[in-house]
Amino acid sequence: MGKTIAEKILSDKSGTDAKAGQIIVANVDYVMVNDVTGPIAFREYEKIGSTKIFREKMVLIPDHYVPNKDVASAEQAKEMRDFAKKHKVENYYEVGKGGVCHQIMIEEGFAAPGRLIVGADSHTCTYGGINAFSTGIGSTEAAVAFATGKLWFKVPETIKVELTGKFRKNIGGKDLIIKIITDIGVDGANYKAFEFHGDGVGNMRVSDRLTVSNMAIEAGGKAGIFPFDNLTKDYIKDTAKGEYTPVSADPDAKYCQVLKYDLSKIDSMVAFPHLPSNGRAVKGTNVKIDQAYLGSCTNGRIEDMRAAAAIVKGRKVHPDVRFLVVPATQKVYRQMLDEGLMEIFLDAGAFISGPTCGACLGGYMGILAAGEKAVSSTNRNFIGRMGDKNSEVYLAGPEVTAASAIAGKIVTPEQLEGYR
Repeated sequence: MGKTIAEKILSDKSGTDAKAGQIIVANVDYVMVNDVTGPIAFREYEKIGSTKIFREKMVLIPDHYVPNKDVASAEQAKEMRDFAKKHKVENYYEVGKGGVCHQIMIEEGFAAPGRLIVGADSHTCTYGGINAFSTGIGSTEAAVAFATGKLWFKVPETIKVELTGKFRKNIGGKDLIIKIITDIGVDGANYKAFEFHGDGVGNMRVSDRLTVSNMAIEAGGKAGIFPFDNLTKDYIKDTAKGEYTPVSADPDAKYCQVLKYDLSKIDSMVAFPHLPSNGRAVKGTNVKIDQAYLGSCTNGRIEDMRAAAAIVKGRKVHPDVRFLVVPATQKVYRQMLDEGLMEIFLDAGAFISGPTCGACLGGYMGILAAGEKAVSSTNRNFIGRMGDKNSEVYLAGPEVTAASAIAGKIVTPEQLEGYR
């Protein structure tokens, strides 16, 4: 019997014939922590009392409360800074050269095809968009990886997702993944990997693939993995560190389930509160909003900023709406400057922030008051996720987020007056 991509990568990293359901111990390529999960991992590492530290595999990225919002977050950041200095961890991305951790992992070349990457953040599964097996872990597990360079894994079963067709204008990866999660539920892929196949994959930008992989966890998925192709190769040609080995599934690989989607039939989607599985087609909704948020590890890449700017250009943000634009990294910020996107957003009346996760997790830089509603390009809309427990978050792609900021209610770009 052939193997899935997940089985092949875990076989390679464990030196075993890994199959779904087995427990294996594997060498990880990189382990990432942020300013929230890192300090806990550092303390657990010290408790282990190890004389070894696999610093070359460690990546430290403060992003959740960057810049620090209060004394407590400043102390967290200092603990990360001090640990990096003490243990001579070179892969440390301080304010000014960093950004949202998952985009940094890609931009700086840690994520690459065929690699096994773990991170103390649930959306580590993002890197499956470029053919890696990546998954979220706890801080204690991260500490063990610091000390040993290894972790144990249960090899997941895999759901095969067959994609055909091509997205229509203003529809992308966010709409697809909301549709998938809505169809199978937030527990429909518990401890399973998604593996994407079909002609439709070749019609998807890598940035859209990353968005889809990012939200695999919202269906309970362990990973969301795309095949390697020329688009992947071009996307990482100037960034990937060292050599990498693309991995493809065997023709006779065994899957626990098969899902099929024609990309041309995917609508602009919005996930209503309070679950990512509450997806509906945008047309037909009539939800007034107080805030629109464009950014995060899900949709803070330059492609997302370009798509939103094209819709916003020449228009004004609705007077009742706060439109927050947050590029995922300094690199994206600079690209926005170079391409004139900053001016477009500023002229429209948007607020532009430096890279941070702040508002996405309800930390700061965009907290919602009781009764307020926001459309957001982020990945979660749980109760109280972005503010007061009586606020509401509606998840959508960058195109719908931008159009809604202009309209003052959740709409598609095509519903804007004068849109062509």
